[in-house]
Amino acid sequence: MNVQLLLTGNELMRGDTVDSNSAMIAQHFGRLGIDVSRKVTVGDDLELLVSQLRELATTADILVVNGGLGPTIDDLTAEAAARLTDTALVEHPEAVDHLRRWCAARSFPLNPSNLKQSLLPEGASIIPNPRGSAVGFKVRFAECDIYCTPGVPVELRGMLEQTLIPDVSQRLDPDQIRLIQRFHTYGIGESSLQQWIVDEIPDRPPQVELGFRAGAPTLEVKLQSPACAATEHHRFVGRLGSLLKDYIVAESDGSLARTVVDTLKGRGLKMTTAESCTGGLIASMLTGQAGASAVFEAGFVTYANNMKEEMLGVSPEALISRGAVSETVVRQMALGALSRSGADCAVAVSGIAGPDGGTEEKPVGTVWLAWGSAADMRSVCLYFPYGRRMFQTMVAGAALDLVRRFIAGIESTPRYFRDRRLKSPAS
Repeated sequence: MNVQLLLTGNELMRGDTVDSNSAMIAQHFGRLGIDVSRKVTVGDDLELLVSQLRELATTADILVVNGGLGPTIDDLTAEAAARLTDTALVEHPEAVDHLRRWCAARSFPLNPSNLKQSLLPEGASIIPNPRGSAVGFKVRFAECDIYCTPGVPVELRGMLEQTLIPDVSQRLDPDQIRLIQRFHTYGIGESSLQQWIVDEIPDRPPQVELGFRAGAPTLEVKLQSPACAATEHHRFVGRLGSLLKDYIVAESDGSLARTVVDTLKGRGLKMTTAESCTGGLIASMLTGQAGASAVFEAGFVTYANNMKEEMLGVSPEALISRGAVSETVVRQMALGALSRSGADCAVAVSGIAGPDGGTEEKPVGTVWLAWGSAADMRSVCLYFPYGRRMFQTMVAGAALDLVRRFIAGIESTPRYFRDRRLKSPAS
């Protein structure tokens, strides 16, 4: 099945908006065993839109058009599709009804600009929009099904999951569908992880495709196989899961922060954070998860030394004699956060994000972390020689991973303690 994409919008062409929707679409089709063969992006130009629609539809089985369904004059997708199919733009009753309900729920007036979103090619099929005001629609041209979707990512996701992908999957032979398993790992580099897998599981079945996608702070390991190789697929997934078990922080569409929140919730625990070099990033990653309020009530961002003293009770003597980036200080930060928040466990970080501030003894990229409970506080010095933003991201990842390991009772020493250790950190 040949699937192609047409993305539209001046904001995409000018770089004002970064295209993430094509990746989302490709991922959803990938789960059906279908790769996107072509992607084209054009600005808000009616003639160009019609031309590209015609060119793509003559070679594709499915064409997904993204963008241009809003209420403004530069939203041209419906008009372009009408010209392509030589049909009139008509007010679609189902689209009007959707608009009325959407506006009423928000106490908005249903004005002429909103009603523009109900003008669709005659004979088009509606694609419901569970989140936004603009419905999508489907038309057919030159033996190609054309699905027109809005550019707002959360709206696109709802349409993909509820309508578009189920619609396409009905046309597939079940043997075409790929089996996919994703493991998100933290603490092992891409080349090291691949070598470990090759060494420990050298007999990977040829039908099972192994892939890696480096991200920050995690690394994704992806397994995919044809449905006819289900037995081999599930057996290898089990073996790989057993090998990587302590390093797997999430599966499928999960995340490290999501896992930490869920694990804390499952054990009835609460945590707190004490951050210096990460500037609140750890707390932000936690509170970005739904339900975080059940396990996280307070975090502390103490960037300056005097704030470490005033907010967390770090001793001035420790700051003077050891420095802010030290084992003594970071442990006091964690204990102070526990005392002031009443949480069950804490993580604290203090490091040198750079580009300035490093010394021979404590170079840029050095960070001390402390994590655990008041009765069982642990600490380590790690070294992340990256740019400032990546340093903060990887430190936040390490902090969450150490909390994950602590609350899950994982006592094995992670490899990154060895790989990321300074030869002689100052404490």
